[in-house]
Amino acid sequence: MELILFLITALIAIIGAVAMLVSRNAVHSALFLLLNFAAIAVLFLLLNAPFLFAIQLTVYAGAIMVLFLFVVMLLGAEKVEDTPDQIPWQQPLALLLGLALLVISVVVGLGGATNPPPESEALAQFSDPQTLGALLFTDYLLPFEVTGFILLIAVIGVVVLNQRGRKI
Repeated sequence: MELILFLITALIAIIGAVAMLVSRNAVHSALFLLLNFAAIAVLFLLLNAPFLFAIQLTVYAGAIMVLFLFVVMLLGAEKVEDTPDQIPWQQPLALLLGLALLVISVVVGLGGATNPPPESEALAQFSDPQTLGALLFTDYLLPFEVTGFILLIAVIGVVVLNQRGRKI
């Protein structure tokens, strides 16, 4: 049962990522990225890592998506196009994948995946929030800081590019 849930969730994550890349509308791409983040959160839940599941939803699906949508709205990419949708199957596919992800989340959350993975040293490091925080700010401090710096540069770049286009 767990393997089937994993395969379905992994397929949803892959389809969401590919749809994000091929979508021409920036808002649709951001929404497909949100679907991908949610699928990865469910994968964490399948690994019996509820803390990482919650962090994935709150930090990535919450905060980072708000940042992305803010940048998209700042650039004015949300304007409705006059041409009809070039990919008519995109909306039904998104609804179907979102519904499948919701069903899998409920099944896993209610205990459908009863066999816990074997305990290991690596899994124990990422299951406790205190240990995870200590790892993040000691062993993985440089990648954490680089990620924050890249996001800051991206937002500053968008604001600068947006200000160049405006006539004052």
